[in-house]
Amino acid sequence: MKDTIKQFVLDMGVDDVGVTTTPCYHSPLSPDLKELFPEAKSIIVLAYRELSSCDSPSVYLAMNGRMDMMEFSRSCNYKLARYLEKEWYARAMTVSFSYPLDMNSKTMGAVGELSLRHAAVAAGLGVMGRHNLVIHPRLGTRVLFTAVMTDLDLPADPMLEEDLCTGCDICVDNCPAGALDQEGKTDVLKCLQHSQPYGIGGSMKFWNRFIKSNGEEQKKMFRGEEFLRLYQAASIGFQYYCFHCIKSCPVSMKKDQPGE
Repeated sequence: MKDTIKQFVLDMGVDDVGVTTTPCYHSPLSPDLKELFPEAKSIIVLAYRELSSCDSPSVYLAMNGRMDMMEFSRSCNYKLARYLEKEWYARAMTVSFSYPLDMNSKTMGAVGELSLRHAAVAAGLGVMGRHNLVIHPRLGTRVLFTAVMTDLDLPADPMLEEDLCTGCDICVDNCPAGALDQEGKTDVLKCLQHSQPYGIGGSMKFWNRFIKSNGEEQKKMFRGEEFLRLYQAASIGFQYYCFHCIKSCPVSMKKDQPGE
């Protein structure tokens, strides 16, 4: 059954797929899976290679590539969940790598219902690097994940034992926010303030200045680039303006071999 399901995923064009069981999955911050899906027994994790768009000096081209991945991955998640429910009479719940997230004062919208990084590691799809991202043995750091939880009882894939991180600290040196200075921890607030300048924090700062300004100043603010970028961000959803930790990692430079 597991091999058939994994082949279904690969036939959709997904780059890799792994399976873990709910007892093998552990996340220090995300909710207990029993609170989300009490009957869940397995987690199927899908891996997608990041496009070369992230290398562009234009953040807008980089964001376009990420949005394309989001659309493709959501489609794959849905098709897999439908397949499990229709062909295997299973129950299935999808987890994307984008919003919605629980936006509250405790997590600051930075903790997913299921940690895709920890699920990917548990499913044998990679190991954590110094940048606290998953390094895939073939795709390097240029990889993102989605998942489908199911009540099917599938055997877990073995976890990787090889340490794929070179320990070069290039990711640390290239982080413009200084969010990786403490090993084993990402300062999420520092990261988000730099990588999502037009997210909720940027929006709050803008409107705080707006209400303290006079009429003429407010007119200028509405005509300014900051407001236009905030408007675009609100229209298309959250987007990253920084891909340094992904594109600077030398492990990410590894190329797929033809046919892999």
